[in-house]
Order: sequence, then C-alpha cells, then structure tokens
Amino acid sequence: MRTRPRPAPSRTTSASPLNGETGGTPSAAPSSSPPGGLVRLRLDLAYDGSQFHGWAGQPGIRTVQGVLEDALAATLRLAGPPALIVAGRTDAGVHARGQVTHLVVPEQAWTAAAQVALRRLNRALPADVRVHAIGVAPEGFDARFSALWRRYSYRVCDTEANADPVRRHETLWHRWPLDTGLMNEAASACLGEHDFAAFCRRRPGASTVRELLRLDWLRDEAGVITGMVVADAFCHNMVRALVGGLLAVGDGRRPPQWLAEVLAARVRHPAVMVAPPHPLCLEQVGYPPDAGLSARAAFTRQVRSAG
Repeated sequence: MRTRPRPAPSRTTSASPLNGETGGTPSAAPSSSPPGGLVRLRLDLAYDGSQFHGWAGQPGIRTVQGVLEDALAATLRLAGPPALIVAGRTDAGVHARGQVTHLVVPEQAWTAAAQVALRRLNRALPADVRVHAIGVAPEGFDARFSALWRRYSYRVCDTEANADPVRRHETLWHRWPLDTGLMNEAASACLGEHDFAAFCRRRPGASTVRELLRLDWLRDEAGVITGMVVADAFCHNMVRALVGGLLAVGDGRRPPQWLAEVLAARVRHPAVMVAPPHPLCLEQVGYPPDAGLSARAAFTRQVRSAG
C-alpha cells in the first residue's frame, strides 16, 4: 500500500536530529515496533492551513490533528480517535504538501479496511486535507524521530504588478522591493550547525542547536520570490524568524552581515520580526532507507535526551 516515494532535496546532507519546526507530539514509547496484535501505519498528507489552528489537537478548536484523528476513527472503525505522531507540528495558518504522521491501530481493524482505506479516509476528510498514501510502516519507522530533515518554503511578492489575489492565502505581499542577492549573502552565514536561540522561542529544557542545510531565495519568471529552508529540525518560530531577518536585509533596512551578528549573539533581537505564517509550507520530510529507520530514531532520542 505504500505509494509515491519522495525524492530528496538538492544540496542537503544527513543531519543531527532534534525536534521539528514547531516541536512534535512525543512518542508514547521508544520501541521500534508496536506490541503484538497492533500495526503501525504511515500516512502522507497535505493540507491548506488557512482555516486550521495549527496541527496539534485542542478541545473545541479546529486543528489538522483533530480532524484527521476523527476521520481515521470512522474509517478504521476504531473505539476512539487514534494518537498521531507527526514529523512537523505546524502552527496556525501554516500549510503542508509533504507532512508525515504515524499511528498504531489494531491489526484486525487495518486488515478489514486496507483495500479501501485511502478512498474512504479522503471521503471522510474536509476538502482542505488530503491523504496521499496510507499503509503499514516499515520496521522501526517513527514519523518524528526517524526523520533526517524537513524542507519548508516561504513565498513572497514584492511588487504590486505581480500580486495575485488568487494566491493571497499563501503569499506575503511585501511593501518594499527585495534584493535576493543580499538575502542569499546573509543566509549563507547561517548554514551549518549553530545555536539558533536568537531565532527561536525558548522552551524550558529544550536545545536550540540545529543544523541548517539549505537557506536560499529565488525569484521566478513571474517575479515572485520563494525561500527554501532545509534543516535536521526546527525549533519554535525558527523559520519565520529567519525569514523576518532576511526580509530586513533584502529591503535594505539592515546590512547582510547583520544576520550573522544576531545569530552569534544567541539572544532574541527586537529588530527580528517573526514573519506571518500563511506563506510557509512544509514541503517534504526526508527519511533514511528502511534498514536505517530504527537506528535513526534511537539516535534522535539519544541526542534529544542529551540536549
């Protein structure tokens, strides 16, 4: 039932694992396989985050996790909503084209529904969520801890002539012209492993050390600028804070070397504004070959505990 293997992004390498873009739902147990009589499923999905209050389930609030868990419970005829472990717990308004999650369900429930699960699940879901694949996960797979990297995009339009109202829910309209050359110059200083405390919302006991594998900007033929960001993981608000800093460089409010100075200071700078969430999209999550999934998950947990 596994379908559509995803290609790796360009200019990336393996990375030290830490928590996802906005954290992740903790795994219930560190074991690589579910107990007897249960089966672990992997889901690949996409969603328009415009009308969701983020991924994480909250009572009485519309979230991606809540909607998906209810649809899974109905599709697989479970006694209650299953617990979902996700690769990247996106914030309110953030979209995803390549989100990955896993869940553990009774093997009997999966066997009974396997052949029609994808079709029934998408019928039960609203139009702003689509599951692209569902199937038994490989041995040792953990959607969060087995991940090698996450890739996000951020879309910006800086000219009135190119502003497309049809895509306003996924594009930032920036009021000043942007120089992508200056933005890329500033971004290059952030590549590699650093303490990104200056661009993260601190959480007690959580590390802010991350390995940034890619951060660059490209203007397309329509004049729209897209930023691509790849890292082993992201701490809370890290991507949007980096974007906010780079916008200040691109429109001339700050020089290119300023971003490296902020990074080195390791404290939040009042001039670094967190960019809006709606142009941000989780594009892809990368995993090792099946034989390396369990070891990767174990290593991630070890690094997380040490951090």
